[in-house]
Amino acid sequence: MSKTQPIAASREELVGQRTAELKRMRLLASLLLVVMTGVFAVTTALAAWWPFLIYPRAFAEAAMVGACADWFAVVALFRHPFGLPIPHTAIVPRHKKRIGEALGRFISVNFLAPDEVAAKLEKIDAAGWISSWLKEPENIRLVARRSHALMPPLLEFVRQEQIRTFSRNVIRNGIDSIAVAPLAARVLCVAMSQGHHNTVFDQVIATARQFLLEHRESIRQRVAKRGLAWLPNWVDGKIADACVAGLLDTLAAARALDDPMRLQYQAALNRLVKLLANDPEMFDQGERLKAEVLDNSVVDGYLNWLSNEIEEKIRADLVAPNGIFTRSLEHALGSLGNWLEGDDHIRTMINLWAQQLVLNTIVPNRAEIGTFVAEVVGRWDTKTLVDRLELQVGKDLQYIRINGTLVGGLVGLTIFVVSRAFG
Repeated sequence: MSKTQPIAASREELVGQRTAELKRMRLLASLLLVVMTGVFAVTTALAAWWPFLIYPRAFAEAAMVGACADWFAVVALFRHPFGLPIPHTAIVPRHKKRIGEALGRFISVNFLAPDEVAAKLEKIDAAGWISSWLKEPENIRLVARRSHALMPPLLEFVRQEQIRTFSRNVIRNGIDSIAVAPLAARVLCVAMSQGHHNTVFDQVIATARQFLLEHRESIRQRVAKRGLAWLPNWVDGKIADACVAGLLDTLAAARALDDPMRLQYQAALNRLVKLLANDPEMFDQGERLKAEVLDNSVVDGYLNWLSNEIEEKIRADLVAPNGIFTRSLEHALGSLGNWLEGDDHIRTMINLWAQQLVLNTIVPNRAEIGTFVAEVVGRWDTKTLVDRLELQVGKDLQYIRINGTLVGGLVGLTIFVVSRAFG
């Protein structure tokens, strides 16, 4: 079931409830008039036998007058009493346009005044509402489903050549804006602080040892070929073995952290970091190298390949019922809700942004909003306007009829008593 169906159902239920209340109050006011009419008839008929009945007769008579007068006043607001075109009746239908203009002007002047809007916005915690809303798993799933449905048309939009060209230019300009040499210095410095340079050095040492061990015989043969012709071959072999053994011992000793070879390697890296960070010549060389790489057609081809690969992965993920995109988005939305709940500074910033957005959009256009309200009211047909207003205030107007009946009776009885007392 869509979200609009419960809203429409609740609206229909509210209209039905108000219609029933209006009918009930209208029936009550009419029954009170009927009762007063009955009391008047009975007391008039029996007053000759029971003289004291003139007092309830006076009350009933005045109550009838008050009830009829207030019924006329209430009906005259919305329609012609008895269908007769009596002057100054059917006020709402006759002045529909003026009512709409007055309503729009009232809303724009009183409700959308800058001070009123600002005071109300200060009490609204938009970030808190968003955080609470995102704490409901169903809400997060709803956003994820809606976003999932938006991805196919978005992908079709991104496939346009203009968009792809723009994206490539953004990436290229972003890379071009970063200086290579200082960036390399920072990356190398971070790698050294984490000890990765020692890992590289140890890997080089291990590779060199493995090479010597695997090619010991080849080295022996090469040494024998370059040896003195008058020396025996076994002497050349001993020399070769001694050289390989010396190299292996040197490489094994280099594994120690305080080995001179390792220390020289670290010192060379430190000098390289300083040169990359501060030497103008290194800076220029890095920029020239970056320009050559970016100008290479291979980069454009790689960016095209990368965009196609990403697009295919997203399309494949969208087919899955619970793909990575949906799960990642749900996780991100949940994290966003927790972040908003725990970070007062961000909550304050979001609330200020929301307040400023409303102040900059609604308040300057309050006259247009008032005009819009007037136009909406003006487009309503007369019956719709009358029905809606009567549903809103009709119940209270029936109370006016009831009060008019009772108050009219009391006033009439008071006048009757006073007139007899001074008669």
